[in-house]
Amino acid sequence: MAEADTDAGGQGRGNRALWAVLGLFWNRKERRLRALWRLALAVVFFGVLSIAIGVAFRLLAIRSVLLTALPPAVPESSALVVLRVLSLFVTAIGATLAVWVGTRFLDRRPLADLGVGVDRGWWLDFAFGLALGAALMTAIFLIELAAGWITVTSLVANPLGAGVGIELLAAVVLFLAVGIYEELAFRGYLLTNAAEGLTGVPLLTPRRAIVLATVLTAGLFGAAHANNPNATLLSTVTVAFAGVFLAAGYVLSGDLSIPIGLHVTWNLVQGTVFGFPVSGTALGTSVIRVRQGGPPTLTGGAFGPEAGLLGLSAMVLGTIAIAAWVRVRYGTTGLHPGVAVPELRWR
Repeated sequence: MAEADTDAGGQGRGNRALWAVLGLFWNRKERRLRALWRLALAVVFFGVLSIAIGVAFRLLAIRSVLLTALPPAVPESSALVVLRVLSLFVTAIGATLAVWVGTRFLDRRPLADLGVGVDRGWWLDFAFGLALGAALMTAIFLIELAAGWITVTSLVANPLGAGVGIELLAAVVLFLAVGIYEELAFRGYLLTNAAEGLTGVPLLTPRRAIVLATVLTAGLFGAAHANNPNATLLSTVTVAFAGVFLAAGYVLSGDLSIPIGLHVTWNLVQGTVFGFPVSGTALGTSVIRVRQGGPPTLTGGAFGPEAGLLGLSAMVLGTIAIAAWVRVRYGTTGLHPGVAVPELRWR
């Protein structure tokens, strides 16, 4: 009898040891992988998907097909712009698909839990984000113009012309897609999972976990732009702060509406309206064309306003404006607990 009890005790200890090891990977209470492994698998899936998209573009000869399909009146330079936009648009679709797969099958949550539960209030916050992004970039343009740091060289005479019209429309599609997929990926998926994973770590309350997750994903956002054309150490740091700026609306409201709207018009007005480079890339076509001067430390130089102290100041003011808006809309400016506490889907 004593021997049987010993065997049972040994088996119990073995089971506890097994679950202790599995517990490093699997959350029994939530019935899903732990956040670190969910994030790793999602990144791998997105990498594989990106490679597959690139291979498909080459195998299907998309460039040749596009150049053949466009009307003869459209110049080849405009066709190449459309091709670049199409490539990024497909990448955006792939990234959105990766987020959906990760959310549904790895996270076991509805997509709405990432801040895309669209309703009337969501659209109101989205409109605020659109207005804020446009207003901040317009303020940067007017300040640089008044200081003599930029010179307006020309205006688009016919924005509806065959070549220019297509390029401007392509830019709108591009920045809309980028605003959606980058916010879904960085603020929605990465920040949310990081905050959930950090919650429960000794000394990390949900509030502290959200703050740390915001800082970590903002650093990743800056690093993701470190290889952009004309990037510098300062541009990487300021883009990282842009990650905090964009995250503010999400962590305060629990919705991605403000960040998406803000991201879309910040880029769109910056590049397509005022002709500034966007994260180091000059689009070539804009409503207003400018020649950049002034001190690069203030203006951002060839990388664009977001790499300069003027752009950084706009981000600080924008963050304050977001906090004020959330205060008026929701009556509080505290961090939204839903960012760190999941609403799981059990079927």
